[in-house]
Amino acid sequence: MAALKRVTVPAFAKVNLGLEVLGLREDGHHELRTVFQSVALHDDVALAVGPGDGIALRCDAPGVPADERNLAWRAAADLLRFAGVRRRVRIELTKRIPAAGGLGGGSSNAAAVLLGLDHLLRTGLGTAGLAPLARRLGADVPYFLFGGTALGVARGEEVYPLLRQVDAWLALCFPPVGAGTAAVFRRLDAGLTPRENAPTIFRFVSSDLTAGAYRLLVNDLESAALEEVPELKAQVARIRGVLRSRGALGTLLSGSGSTYYGVFGTAAAAREAARDLGRAGFRAVACRTVTSGRYRRAWQRALTGGGRRAR
Repeated sequence: MAALKRVTVPAFAKVNLGLEVLGLREDGHHELRTVFQSVALHDDVALAVGPGDGIALRCDAPGVPADERNLAWRAAADLLRFAGVRRRVRIELTKRIPAAGGLGGGSSNAAAVLLGLDHLLRTGLGTAGLAPLARRLGADVPYFLFGGTALGVARGEEVYPLLRQVDAWLALCFPPVGAGTAAVFRRLDAGLTPRENAPTIFRFVSSDLTAGAYRLLVNDLESAALEEVPELKAQVARIRGVLRSRGALGTLLSGSGSTYYGVFGTAAAAREAARDLGRAGFRAVACRTVTSGRYRRAWQRALTGGGRRAR
């Protein structure tokens, strides 16, 4: 393509620092309360626009669809249609976030495409203008327009950045087995008792984020996921044991899994835990949380050509 405009932007992963399911809504979706947290693990999303029509997507991960089944492809199509712009768009995804791990990789890729194309096409929508498009793409996508530590309510698509931002280290472990999100929710629904509030999430949000606050965290999907896949239950028991032996402040399944993580106060402790998990036969990484400030600075550097590192 001639006259290309290019940018490479980060698509950060997230974990759920607690997740509570309050019941089923009238629209058939679940009423949720969760705390989203960005982490430094990220995909790279390279975007190029030029004259013409159409969207071309390429990904280095096998099995990832390169058409309208991919949220990143749909994000580009929706933005072009909404803005009334005709351009040829090329998307290249370099994947590091494991698929189907509860880390929001697909949703983060979609948000990265929205933000990156808004910059390249000079549509001037910003996060506020992109939010309606993000909500239509998926419940997690709006969060990735902001990043950092944020409260998610309703289906998770109503996002409220928090004043207190989590600054900690995580050891992320990726078991080779997991349950599908739909199957986990079906199992949860079988014994779900509707509630009007989510006391644990709100206690965490209002806490001072000292070490003891992480022990408040619960994930209502964890028991259902472990019941759905007994092999995952056995592996999580081993993973939890390693994390706790290294002094994890809290341990939890992210989303519907299968990523399991521990929260640590220092980089050294998180790295030691990740090494121990590797010795036990698991794939694991240590990474820092990304506050909303670091999230914004990483994006500013990417869009101005200054690099993508989250500091």
